[in-house]
Amino acid sequence: MDIQENIVNKVAQSGLITIDLAHYAPKEEILIYDIKDNLFHGLILKEKDFRAFIKEHDWSQYQNKHIGIICSTDAIVPTWAYMLLANKLEPYVLSVHFGNKETVVDNLFSQALDEIDFSIYQDERIVVKGCGDIYIPESAFIKFTLGLSKVVKSIMYGEPCSTVPVYKRKS
Repeated sequence: MDIQENIVNKVAQSGLITIDLAHYAPKEEILIYDIKDNLFHGLILKEKDFRAFIKEHDWSQYQNKHIGIICSTDAIVPTWAYMLLANKLEPYVLSVHFGNKETVVDNLFSQALDEIDFSIYQDERIVVKGCGDIYIPESAFIKFTLGLSKVVKSIMYGEPCSTVPVYKRKS
């Protein structure tokens, strides 16, 4: 018995465009600078000592990295200390943020998504890829959805073979 069937890829014929937000993820290293290491007894920032540290520290080790500045102890750190750090880091780093790694990733995704010309997806049917190898903050999915929903016919989440409807233009 000779049975030969043509296999039809209905996903490919559907006209769906799959977008993986991992494409917008930062590719460079993210480091966290914890100002607690500059505190006297873990409690107080001495201006004279801090300024000496700022002057003597090798800032080139942060070259081409994204930096998040935090204070992981329960100390009151004057705002000018963060300003001094940011100013010293700026010539070396790709970006400086206040916050932990998740905050830095969130900020970098936001910046990348701000640069998208959503009009290229005018009247398209979009699937936003759900699972991947890297962490994508929920805020990126929200920001991307808000931008897309102004121009597309529909937005789905997941994989083309198994999606969850998110948005459909009423017209």
